[in-house]
Amino acid sequence: MVHQKDNSNNTSTPKIWFITGTSRGFGRVWTEAILKRGDKVAATARKLESIADFKEKYGDQVLTLELDVTNHDQVKKAVEQAHAHFGRLDIVFNNAGYSLVGTIEEANADEVRAMFETNVYGPLAVIQAALPLLRKQGGGHILGTSSNLGHVTLPVIGYYCSSKWAFEAIHESLAEEVKAFGIKVTIIEPGAYATEFGSPESLKFSEGMELYAGYKEAFFGQLTTMERGNPEATPQALFQIVDAENPPLRFFLGSHNLPWVRKAYAERMEEWEKWEAVSNSAQDLVH
Repeated sequence: MVHQKDNSNNTSTPKIWFITGTSRGFGRVWTEAILKRGDKVAATARKLESIADFKEKYGDQVLTLELDVTNHDQVKKAVEQAHAHFGRLDIVFNNAGYSLVGTIEEANADEVRAMFETNVYGPLAVIQAALPLLRKQGGGHILGTSSNLGHVTLPVIGYYCSSKWAFEAIHESLAEEVKAFGIKVTIIEPGAYATEFGSPESLKFSEGMELYAGYKEAFFGQLTTMERGNPEATPQALFQIVDAENPPLRFFLGSHNLPWVRKAYAERMEEWEKWEAVSNSAQDLVH
């Protein structure tokens, strides 16, 4: 049975979205909310059966596609298929990703490389596949799920943080490069939310070293006391971003991010300024 659309919060022409990682977490919450407001979605996931319920509920309003973002040929085909199916893509949303748990010493290069394939190179493949189509249609909006950890770091998940720092830099450069084509770019930066991001499907663990065991136990103990937001409270904020004439490049999702990042940047500025004279002494301009 096709779900009855709820257009009460969408007075404009329905938008067409392409979204990766829609089987769980934010991806599922957002896809459901997007469809409820009457937009159309090309929803992707590694296992098609994990998103079959979207098709059952929303019928022709949704196109479900199997997609592993690390398979770049499959990425290109999926983006082109979604564009051909709906006739255009208004929003291309890179949401798929996972975290690698392990200290800098514990994680091996293959594990880090695999995470970057999903968190960085996968989104790049989607962006590069979509850009010619967005240019041809005269514009569009590229969204990407990053994190407040794209600005600050935590121990034990430092490699995940590094993937988000890379993600942020790529999108900041992209925003300048595609502005002339009418293409907008926004990085969505969630804080801590009660999603399935901590599930085995979204976390991978490096082999532990005994000397870090106590440190990691204390770290995870602190995480269990952290306040987490309700992911169901986020869709309306997301809609304000995509409906805005001039959306921001970066958008913090949640109330905890700005104080944390503000403090971190204040400390960085203080340290840079403390060493400013030494920095300047190393300039020695060439004439």
